[in-house]
Amino acid sequence: MKKLSRFEFLKTTGLATAGLMLGSRVSAGMPEHPDAHHPFPADGFPQQIRMSAEQRAAALAKQNTLKAPLTAKGKIGNMEFSRLILGGNPIGGWLHSRDLSYVGSLARAYLTDDKKMQIFQMAENCGIDTILGHPIMAEILSKYWSKGIGKLKWISDCGGNDFATAAQQSIDGGCIAGYCQGENTDRLVRQGDFKSIEKGLDILRKAGLPAGIGAHHIASLKACVANGLIPDFWMKTLHHHNYWSARPDEPERDNRYCNDPAGTIAFFESRKEPFIAFKVLAAGAIPPADGIRYGLENGGDFICLGMFDFNMIEDVNIFNETLADLGNRKRPWYA
Repeated sequence: MKKLSRFEFLKTTGLATAGLMLGSRVSAGMPEHPDAHHPFPADGFPQQIRMSAEQRAAALAKQNTLKAPLTAKGKIGNMEFSRLILGGNPIGGWLHSRDLSYVGSLARAYLTDDKKMQIFQMAENCGIDTILGHPIMAEILSKYWSKGIGKLKWISDCGGNDFATAAQQSIDGGCIAGYCQGENTDRLVRQGDFKSIEKGLDILRKAGLPAGIGAHHIASLKACVANGLIPDFWMKTLHHHNYWSARPDEPERDNRYCNDPAGTIAFFESRKEPFIAFKVLAAGAIPPADGIRYGLENGGDFICLGMFDFNMIEDVNIFNETLADLGNRKRPWYA
């Protein structure tokens, strides 16, 4: 008996055409999608695809309607900040896109200077009064301020080869707080170089600014405390591992940013310094409603969230709703 190829088998059974269309998801007798021009079956597709054109338009309008501006604020030192902070990684060109290599260039093409300033203004209109990011952002923020568009505050991560140098550059650029960027803290701790962290903190404090320490690894923060380094605030990754690409038992490949969420939560239960939680969405892998709630319920006094203009209103709505219905937070608010 002649062995048939897969395509020959499909052809003889009348399934070739169906098999070529979305892995046989379309076949005779299956219901047609409500949109006449869209032949995909309704059954089995996400709700947003099953919607009619009118339903999608209504859902999009609801998503893009700000229910109320953010009003929740907290203090770090004598400075007041909105509890939701605009993350500056996308603005600076850093996106954790895992193995999707085109994402960085796509974002850089989208984020023209005008678009960046639109995002800044949109944040302020939504009640977000602070952005957090790299010293490289000083130029575009200076342009934004000089045009009189808004007064967005800037917390610098003082990223670069040398914390002290970057701290001074950030002060000169107009930041109102700064901290030792997470990867730099992790590196300096591994090297046993606590003096470099202390030097940067001193420069910020001498300028009258709150000085913080950030990290991806909770062991780095514990080591700082053990060596007498107590900042004015902490900046720490915080997210759960309940998403498919986390793979906690495998090496990290730009897919996981808080390797020990339980240890992080436990550390902050005993700390009284303000805590800015970041990477709460694991760089977009966790839905905002889930990640924001996890960050606030587990000790974050502030949430730093990278946002574009097209998802900012939805995120602010979610943040406000979550803050109003926060039933499981144990750690007191320290800001």
